[in-house]
Amino acid sequence: MRLTLRFMLPIALVIGIIGYAVTPLIDEWMVHWSIRDLDSRSSSLATVFSVSRKSIKASLQDLLLDGHVASAAFCDPEGRFLYRTAGFPPQVLCKGEDSRVVRTRGRQVHVAYRSLRTASGRPRGSLVLIHDMSYVQNRSRMTNLVLAIFFVALAFVISLISVLVAQRSVKTWVRTLRSLIRRDGVLTPPMLRTATPELRPIMRDLGSLIRDLETDRRAREESPVNWSPRALKEILLDELRGDEILIVSNREPYIHTKRDGKIRVQVPASGLVTALEPIMRACSGTWIAHGSGDADREVVDANDRVRVPPEKPSYDIRRVWLTEEEEKGYYFGLSNEGIWPLCHVAHTRPVFRSSDWRQYKRVNAKFAEAVVQEAKTQDPVILVQDYHFGLLPKMIKEKLPDSTIITFWHIPWPNPEAFGICPWREEILDGLLGSDILGFHTRFHCNNFIDTVDRYLQSRIDRETSTIAYGNRLVAVNSYPISIEYPSRWMGDQKPIADCRRDVRKSLGLPEDRLLGVGVDRLDYTKGILERFMAVERLLELEPRWRGRFSFVQIAAPSRSSIGPYQNIRAQVAQLAERINSRFGRDGYAPIILKMEHHDPDLVFEYFRASELCFVSSLHDGMNLVSKEFVASRDDERGVLILSQFAGAAKELPEALIVNPYDSDQCAAALHSALIMAPGEQASRMRHMRSLVQEFNVYRWAGKMLIDASRLRNRVRFEARVAGTALSA
Repeated sequence: MRLTLRFMLPIALVIGIIGYAVTPLIDEWMVHWSIRDLDSRSSSLATVFSVSRKSIKASLQDLLLDGHVASAAFCDPEGRFLYRTAGFPPQVLCKGEDSRVVRTRGRQVHVAYRSLRTASGRPRGSLVLIHDMSYVQNRSRMTNLVLAIFFVALAFVISLISVLVAQRSVKTWVRTLRSLIRRDGVLTPPMLRTATPELRPIMRDLGSLIRDLETDRRAREESPVNWSPRALKEILLDELRGDEILIVSNREPYIHTKRDGKIRVQVPASGLVTALEPIMRACSGTWIAHGSGDADREVVDANDRVRVPPEKPSYDIRRVWLTEEEEKGYYFGLSNEGIWPLCHVAHTRPVFRSSDWRQYKRVNAKFAEAVVQEAKTQDPVILVQDYHFGLLPKMIKEKLPDSTIITFWHIPWPNPEAFGICPWREEILDGLLGSDILGFHTRFHCNNFIDTVDRYLQSRIDRETSTIAYGNRLVAVNSYPISIEYPSRWMGDQKPIADCRRDVRKSLGLPEDRLLGVGVDRLDYTKGILERFMAVERLLELEPRWRGRFSFVQIAAPSRSSIGPYQNIRAQVAQLAERINSRFGRDGYAPIILKMEHHDPDLVFEYFRASELCFVSSLHDGMNLVSKEFVASRDDERGVLILSQFAGAAKELPEALIVNPYDSDQCAAALHSALIMAPGEQASRMRHMRSLVQEFNVYRWAGKMLIDASRLRNRVRFEARVAGTALSA
């Protein structure tokens, strides 16, 4: 009944309003048509009168025989009445307009004047006809009644049809959705074909949601709070049945370097390593990466492998050696002078050289060969990481056609116009489409990639399922927002918050009551370090009370220092920090504390825990894991995160203070708000963000990709069995 009323009442209301608005117009049209009809009748009666052989009096009496003529009169050429019938309105004169409507004795009458002439053309006089218009009013009332009945009937019929269609559609949807739920979210082609077109996207979304919920449920059986290494391992053993997993990246998770004559292990400052290293510790396998440390060769075995982590080995790193020329062209050249600025749209001109492209192809081929050598089976699951390997998926697929390749692009993907700058755009797209699953941080980046393929390659794109049919292959393009491990291993040996605050300030030579902000980045022009410093400067301009009370610590790990733009940003950062410190510094006070050196993760976490705020001001970022690491570090539920709207993390952490890093005033206001924010509000914001980072951690990120790979593999195997059965039959 509620559903019926929900349809009928709005329809009845709308039709009633339409009827109410239309009725006066219909009345006006009815009167207009009636007057035209009376004018025509008057002309006809005048013609009859003029040819009548009877006397004027008799002729006028004959006119009264017409049912609508109430009275009549005849006037001479001078405008004097010669004869008037009974009831002729006294206010009507002999001379007047051709026709008009007047009110007399409480009713409306139509007055028509018609001139008459003799046979010789001389004026004979004029005939005045009075028509009673009461019948017009009666006709109008009847018309209004009929219209009202019509609109009521129309509203009822339309409502009834709408209710029947809605009920039928709802029943169909419910039946289909129930069938989908009973099948655990598995969509079969017959189900999609029989579903109505408007229901198909809902079915796909619901199917995906059911699979996600089922996966989460199974993970929670192992870990009641969130995804954990153990839960991930159990799910993958079940889903992938122990299938081989290989990771390929340029950066290795552990670098062996010589320092003071000893070999030391260093964890690089890399969001990619932060995300993937916990996965390999949970799932074992082999990580294939470029051996970049000056002591890397000294610790590998005869097959260029080394077991890591050093404290508890659980997986292998297979190191690939590059010549200086290869590294210069492939890594520093095309990857970081070409593709990096191209994708980040960071106002730095990308540089493309044919020599770099040759090295890029050569190194991708070298890594493809390493993957084939490390693969112990013909169908491993291979996770290819980032923009350094745009050609690798296709190269691997050509050598291991049964492998399942998941390529994750860790940086933004620009729009088709921007990517079109690349001279080898078609080759890179062709290489990436060798993947089975192609992942990005956000749906926006997925859409940009699909649009780029649509622009530059001959392919068939299904935007509802987010798939690309290219050649004889189908590639899924999905968003997988990356995250960090939770709880972080770097929290294991952390001191209490009070001790971190005291020790950090002591190491910096600051008083214990100094308020601290912290920024942690590679020294990169996309991270917005200059914009961050200008926001601090603007804060001290607008709010002098923070001078001497607030300092900002910037940890900037050197990166790609042989590339011109990186050399420039290093110099610019140092110069700006010096200028701000010279302007506002006094009595040993420095607003900016710049530390351009590598810091181990445990020390970075200590800075996070010691600070009042963390400022992430990326000008363009795929995700940015520093923001999530800061949140994970604050088990005291204190501290404020200021986050650029251009970082992918801004879509997941709305409780942060979201800013436009190009707007110094807005950023300065955010810094001020963070410094004066009440503890209760800090706790509320941090609690929500920690809950999200805990729930959507790196194990869930990897698990979703690998489970999607598992379903893909199962489908391929099923289709192969069906094809084999058909052939044998």
